[in-house]
Amino acid sequence: MNPTVEYRSRLMSAKNAIEMIPSSAHLAMGMAVAQPPALLDALAVRAEDGRFEQLNLWYFHSMEHAGRTVLRYDLLDRVRPHCMFLTRIERELLRRGDAEGRTAIEFVPVAFSESSRLLAEQVPVEAIVTAVSPMDRHGWLTFGTNNDYASTVARTAKRVIVEVNPNMPRVFGDSLLHISEVDAIIENEAPLPELVFPDSDRDDETIARTIVDMIDDGACLQMGIGTLPNAVCAMLTGHKDLGIHTELMTPGLAKLIECGVVTNRFKSTYPGRSVFTFAMGDRWFYDFLDDNPSMHSAPVQVVNDPRHISKNDNVVSVNATLQVDLGGACNSEHLFGRQYSGSGGQLDFVRGAAASKGGKSIIACHSTAKGGTVSRIVPKLEGPVTTPRNDTQIIVTEYGWVDLKGRTLSERAEALISIAHPKFRGELAESLAAGRMT
Repeated sequence: MNPTVEYRSRLMSAKNAIEMIPSSAHLAMGMAVAQPPALLDALAVRAEDGRFEQLNLWYFHSMEHAGRTVLRYDLLDRVRPHCMFLTRIERELLRRGDAEGRTAIEFVPVAFSESSRLLAEQVPVEAIVTAVSPMDRHGWLTFGTNNDYASTVARTAKRVIVEVNPNMPRVFGDSLLHISEVDAIIENEAPLPELVFPDSDRDDETIARTIVDMIDDGACLQMGIGTLPNAVCAMLTGHKDLGIHTELMTPGLAKLIECGVVTNRFKSTYPGRSVFTFAMGDRWFYDFLDDNPSMHSAPVQVVNDPRHISKNDNVVSVNATLQVDLGGACNSEHLFGRQYSGSGGQLDFVRGAAASKGGKSIIACHSTAKGGTVSRIVPKLEGPVTTPRNDTQIIVTEYGWVDLKGRTLSERAEALISIAHPKFRGELAESLAAGRMT
């Protein structure tokens, strides 16, 4: 076959590509940076015209363009979001829905590692839409910033509709998609979404210094997203021979690769390469990913599998939480009485790091919220358990850190009270004495 001929035979307008999707379809949408803007525009127009009876939209982590198109509040009678990780966009939809007494979105609890299997085996996905990098002369495109569930669902969905964007980096690893696997192609040159983080505050810096002291040379890192992980990365420039096996690749980690701190020489899996399943950052970062053989993109069911994570020694997993109860259970997804985000891959890496020889699972949080008026260390959680107390190892706040493994419930409570904000320690101790804890 001639790849160029095959490519041209599948090339069409976004409007015509979207017409391939049935009126009452289950549609998987690429997540985060891979959400395809031109295809989402066309989906929204078709919904506006009333030519979807009900589009069941399945996805993780929406971005701004999705919020302006398929996730518009006025389209929710025709587009039914099935979201597995909420952002500001879904929280606003929920707020408006609550005000009007309607269910705006369907939240689907699922571990990130299980999302591929859910969409490939349990949801009858008729089509997937996602952004990809341009095709090479051999007929191969790549999933670029977003391997996650997209690479798996593209092999099980009835239709694969891609938006080729020359700004999407071409990545190495298990991220290839051949032209013969694609049903429709549209071309659209658009800037990739970029993340801008505020500067870390004093508490972030304090927590970051505590975490950095726990990271030895040769450790294998998993970092979350936000100002705190950025602060940790910025303080690691004096380390040597670090490795990376992370669900999310970020500019902070990339800068450690660029300056030579990360070599991946001691990893058991993919030695010499930094492993990730999706990436978010800025223009510099996307250029860094492009055609970089030291980067290895893999499906989320591989990257986030605790059994696979633990094959590397000295894994250090750093994640954030919203609340910790006095037994050590963590709520990382529920806030102010409603779903705030999702479980994501936190428990995947907590368990993977715990099973790693010499591994450390670190969960960090500020001691207070809402301007210091609310303690994040609480007698009982106000939402679901994201990380069970059986799995929690190290908890860090700006007042120090504690290792909960092997401690009794009362010992855990006393340890956690010691790193709570001082003004809440008294009432937490009273709750402990009165038995008001999980």
